[in-house]
Amino acid sequence: MSQQNQWDSSAAFIFAMIGAAVGLGNIWRFSYVLYSNGGGSFFIPYLIAILIMGIPFLILEYGVGFTFRESFSSIMKKIDPKFEIIAWILVLLVFVVTIYYMVILSWDLVYLASSFTFSWGVDTAQYFVSTVGGSSNLSNASFLLIPTAVGVIIMWIALWFIAHRNVDKGIGRVSKILIPALFVIMGFIIIYALTLPGAGIGVNTLLTPDWSKLADVNIWLAAFAQIIFSLSMGQAIATTYASYLPENSKLINNVFIVVASNSLFEICTAFGVFSILGYMSLTNGTPMVQLITEGTGLIFIVFPMIFNIMGPIGRILAPLLFLAILFAGITSALGFLEPILSTTSDKLGWSRKKTATVLSIVGCVISLILTSGISSYLVGIIDTFVNEYGILVLIAIQCIIFAWFYGLDKFLPALNGLSIINVGRTWKLVIKYVLPCFLILMWANGLVKMLKTAQPFEIIVDIIILVAVAVSAIVLTRAKPANE
Repeated sequence: MSQQNQWDSSAAFIFAMIGAAVGLGNIWRFSYVLYSNGGGSFFIPYLIAILIMGIPFLILEYGVGFTFRESFSSIMKKIDPKFEIIAWILVLLVFVVTIYYMVILSWDLVYLASSFTFSWGVDTAQYFVSTVGGSSNLSNASFLLIPTAVGVIIMWIALWFIAHRNVDKGIGRVSKILIPALFVIMGFIIIYALTLPGAGIGVNTLLTPDWSKLADVNIWLAAFAQIIFSLSMGQAIATTYASYLPENSKLINNVFIVVASNSLFEICTAFGVFSILGYMSLTNGTPMVQLITEGTGLIFIVFPMIFNIMGPIGRILAPLLFLAILFAGITSALGFLEPILSTTSDKLGWSRKKTATVLSIVGCVISLILTSGISSYLVGIIDTFVNEYGILVLIAIQCIIFAWFYGLDKFLPALNGLSIINVGRTWKLVIKYVLPCFLILMWANGLVKMLKTAQPFEIIVDIIILVAVAVSAIVLTRAKPANE
């Protein structure tokens, strides 16, 4: 591994990994998942999912990256040349995530600028549709949302500026600044939110347990899905980042630090989100059930509506919230870009700067296509397909390849060498049997639902992604390596 592709310390790696894990989903998704899946009772399947999926698989990814110290495609090719195409499919799908993620970050950039003047007005839903995110009306696909398009260009330039540098001076340095700043900003917002009138209404609504839901298999599926998306599992991010670690790193210790930081952040954020919703409910007389939503609806429609009625403090909280989302998003986007950057540079023999430049240009052009008048609709379709059907099954395939074709025992020296907690038989059983079976069942269950509910346009978009990724993976697999 080149010295240019190494962290200067485990701290840089930990901050980068926390940055990759703590993203938009922690801020706008977890609180809704917690509320809609049994409230306080959801913590039981959530903690079990962390113990039997999140921690074991992250340990595997750290072990793979640290042991091989190569790009993801090189790792797969070394295990068996037939597996290289699987690596390319995965890193390409994660690159697709980067592409639509940058569109969401451009929405946030527009709202960050708008938060100083509250230019979203009284009708926050209409502002989002007409100016930033568009709608599902296909007739609007013929024009671009200019603020979003400008935001996309700015965000890709920022991402390139950080990513083209060597990992320690680029991702490492930025993560050391943005992650502490993110935690400080969100800490202030959460603490203040808990002091608002009506905060108790929100927190009680969030945490009131529904014990009967523990008998519903969908609640358990939701918990495991949350851990997968929240920790960015199986996307070659952890594997790639771990390959840059210095010798004598305490791998398993680092896993627990990252998982604990991620969970603490999203749980505390959920308290803050529902405290603010409780304030809105009390102040405006709006029932909580009408305010509770997830994703873009919560952040870009409900929250601006709340800031409108908060008075002077809303003028402070609004920019802080959108700045926090920007920080969380940038560090996550860097994580999504890194696997394909590392793999492409390694395969084609390009410099890191050239690879980052080419990928940023390609990514920016495709992101601009997603800034049409159906921007949010397209992003939603792609997000569902890539994460719930593409990456999910590839995580199961990785378990099978590393456990059955390579052998988990080969990772144990690196994993157990300096760590306080060691892994052994139980960990191997989970990786070999439990995770592949459970992940394949989740994938099959989601696939059946998609086939029953997907609209024709959504299927067309899914097919375009599938064909584009498959063709690109074949071409890149067959490309002559730079060292031959």
